[in-house]
Amino acid sequence: MSGEVRFDSLSRRLYATDASIYEIEPVGVILPHTTDDVVHSVRIASERGISLLPRGGATSLAGQTVGQSLQVDFSKHMNRILEIDPEGRWVRVEPGVVLDELNAALAPHDLMFGPDVSTSSRANMGGMIGNNSCGAHSIVHGKTIDHVLGLTVVLADGTVTDLGPVTDEGDLEQRRQRQGLEGEAYRQVEDVLRSYRGDIDAGFPQVMRRVSGYNLDALLPPSPFDLSRVVVGSEGTLCTVVEARLRLVDRPRHTAVVACHFHDIVEAMEANLHAVDTAPAASELMDRVLMDQTRGQIDYEPRRRFLVGDPEALLCVEYSADSDAELRHRCEQLESRLRQADLGYAFVHAFESSARADIWDLRKAGLGLLMGMRGDAKPTGGVEDTCVPVEHLPEYVAKVRGLMREKGVEVTTFYGHASVGVLHIRPVLDLKTRAGIETLRFLEERMSDWVLEYGGAMSAEHGDGLARSEWIEKMFGSRLVEAFVKVKAAFDPAGIMNPGKIVRAPPMDENLRYGEGYPDAHVETFFRYDETGGFQQAVEMCSGVGQCRKKLAGTMCPSYMATLEEEHSTRGRANALRAALTGQLPGNGLDSDELYKAMDLCLACKACKAECPSSVDMAKLKYEFLAQYHGKRGFPLRSYLFAHIDKLNRWLAPLAPLANAVLRSAPNRWLMERVAGIDSRRRMPALTRQRFSAWFRRRQAMASRPTRGTVVFYNDTFTEYNEPEIGRAAVALLEASGYEVHLPERRSCCGRPMISKGFLAGARRRAEENVAQMMQYVERGWPVVGVEPSCLLTFRDDYLDLVEDVDRAKRVAANVYLLDEFLVHHLDEGGPGIEFTKLAKRVLFHGHCHQKALAGTHTTMRLLQQPAGYEVTEIASGCCGMAGSFGYEQEHYDLSMQVGKPRLFDPIVSASDAEVATAGTSCRHQIADGTSRRARHWAVILADALPPAIDH
Repeated sequence: MSGEVRFDSLSRRLYATDASIYEIEPVGVILPHTTDDVVHSVRIASERGISLLPRGGATSLAGQTVGQSLQVDFSKHMNRILEIDPEGRWVRVEPGVVLDELNAALAPHDLMFGPDVSTSSRANMGGMIGNNSCGAHSIVHGKTIDHVLGLTVVLADGTVTDLGPVTDEGDLEQRRQRQGLEGEAYRQVEDVLRSYRGDIDAGFPQVMRRVSGYNLDALLPPSPFDLSRVVVGSEGTLCTVVEARLRLVDRPRHTAVVACHFHDIVEAMEANLHAVDTAPAASELMDRVLMDQTRGQIDYEPRRRFLVGDPEALLCVEYSADSDAELRHRCEQLESRLRQADLGYAFVHAFESSARADIWDLRKAGLGLLMGMRGDAKPTGGVEDTCVPVEHLPEYVAKVRGLMREKGVEVTTFYGHASVGVLHIRPVLDLKTRAGIETLRFLEERMSDWVLEYGGAMSAEHGDGLARSEWIEKMFGSRLVEAFVKVKAAFDPAGIMNPGKIVRAPPMDENLRYGEGYPDAHVETFFRYDETGGFQQAVEMCSGVGQCRKKLAGTMCPSYMATLEEEHSTRGRANALRAALTGQLPGNGLDSDELYKAMDLCLACKACKAECPSSVDMAKLKYEFLAQYHGKRGFPLRSYLFAHIDKLNRWLAPLAPLANAVLRSAPNRWLMERVAGIDSRRRMPALTRQRFSAWFRRRQAMASRPTRGTVVFYNDTFTEYNEPEIGRAAVALLEASGYEVHLPERRSCCGRPMISKGFLAGARRRAEENVAQMMQYVERGWPVVGVEPSCLLTFRDDYLDLVEDVDRAKRVAANVYLLDEFLVHHLDEGGPGIEFTKLAKRVLFHGHCHQKALAGTHTTMRLLQQPAGYEVTEIASGCCGMAGSFGYEQEHYDLSMQVGKPRLFDPIVSASDAEVATAGTSCRHQIADGTSRRARHWAVILADALPPAIDH
């Protein structure tokens, strides 16, 4: 076959979990390129008696994509949009297409796919079909089944066939007579419909949001007989989808959201009854537990600005309309109606796209944010997907809250699609304990009683999987379970397609990722992990929701964006670390070659710390891993060279012209590649003739004495030895703002290169020295300001978990600023603005990864927009790909360039008339190598607009 086949231990561990609470190691992993690969895989599995499990983004919350099977991952190769027909309003796709990427391709046609799951940035269309996914707007767009026009599938005997509506009796008869499983499926399913018609009419829950069992009700008249409708929602248990033709809907012209604030969740559910009467496009619930997870998170704290006070619950009601006037009228009408009913205390109307995005981004991040709770107790699935008729929601919520109190569950979160009666209720339980597991089962038994009583469904959109298949008989009755078994047998008589889901399922409390007796690994670490409860708990922060698999926006995860390999996502690395810690990989804990392979391509960009809803800090975990791994095996020469770049620069600086000529010569680059593994295609950063500090000492006596205050300019290693013009520009900008500038009395590298290479013992000593050095300026009230994000942010991030005196480190961290932060703070406090000239330029700005993750780029953008003649655009880039020394390393060069090309190099090349501004030194070198364009630090570009009299 042309696809990839893997049976190694690391791959099997990476595919043992999804976003659920379950874990089962698969037999192996297949990444098919073509339908022929899938056919071959199915036939081999059938011949060998091995089961097969189709998989996409593995965002399943009920364990649908977990099993002791051959896992067929469509996301890497079979991810093409095959055909778009705007006039016919349909699209043809392979199963690995991601929903957001599909909608991006449809946007120029003002079309979209209707169901809009919260995992849209990484959810695959094949998974949405297998799960019958819905989303926030299902009150308008229904479920995936309502948008499937036809499927191409591979049956369990390897037959490839198209499934779609039967046109007439002759067509149906022809299909009945087909050979093999295809004809058998038509005959047997038709017989099931005849034999169980009364049971289907009486036994299926009469709520729209039901994705449990097989969709036999969808095959009954007046609907046409269409086997694709029973495949939708079958969770890969009947056949494998290799192509789908999907119906499209119009993008709404105008939308608005009313964020209704409540003091109580039951009150919010009563308000929801009024909201659904006003024909909304969505009515979504968020509770305080969920919202509290966003506090202090760099990616989500700014999105909280719409909140009024501290609501116990939010009901976010969205409307769509053909005109803005109609939209505003409907929003005002809702607020008036709720105020008259004395429901809610504040109503925020969001008409601008940015304001709507704030609300929806918080809602979409819900699950991941919740799973980021510290400690072993986590918001737990299993009972999280119930649906009851909307009119029963207030009573149901009150009962569930009472049940949680009865069982001593101190924290429970409620969120979901209130418009259609769907609430995701997650009790916070510790499933590493027998008590936690028993409580989960008890809650499921009691809540399923109430759901049945109200005529609802246990699986509203997250599916049956391992979590809820056990409860199908209770919800549907034994007769319909018989019918489901016969449908399964018709399609899959040997039972090779994803067994254990929907029919013949194991108990829901087996195969848990964390169960009673889960091993507790102790590691003597260099960093502290107090905030998460320990190193193992820091690894276990990953819940598996897979946001690190997004590709269109943000920085996380650059290596996954380039390779599309699970191993090279944050989730994959977290699972690899967890496997190593619990002895499930070859090697001795962290001393594992398989683990090294998974960690190697982490660029330590820190994007996951900000963009991962669970705030998994993979960069910190990688530093710790390298320290442990090389601590036992020894550090390679290249690591020593890069980790001690400050010493090398200091030694070579006096010989700068000669050193530059030698370092950049072809023979030396050839030698460095072979001896140290530094790629010969790279040119080492040039050393300067005049060190920045030497320039500063000579010019300081001539400087005027500013009066606004004193700052200490931290001259990092690269500003000191390689790019002193950045320091000169920074000093000019600070003095133009009215500050007196000093340098540290004893300059020392921040230690970032040592940290990045795992030299954590040395980095700790350096951190202690620097904290002590900077503390004297803190005590004088002098802010410390610098220009290299990775250096300055080391004080504010890594040091806090390295040094012994945490309180002193925090005081220093609070006094360390990036130049842009400091100058914007100066402006916000009413300081005099810098008088810039009318110089005109177009500027493209690319932010440094650490800056984006830990501080944000908004202050840089604001400063660059101060000169009236500057037209500034921030490139929607991710990581540049250089990542300090990563891109210099021979085995990483190609990936490094691949990371930077689509979202950084290409926009720069296409904007030849623009200046390129950056914050990081490695970014500038990467842009030079990737585009042959010279990028400059933003401070230098800003200083270009200073009056000529100011020396820079």
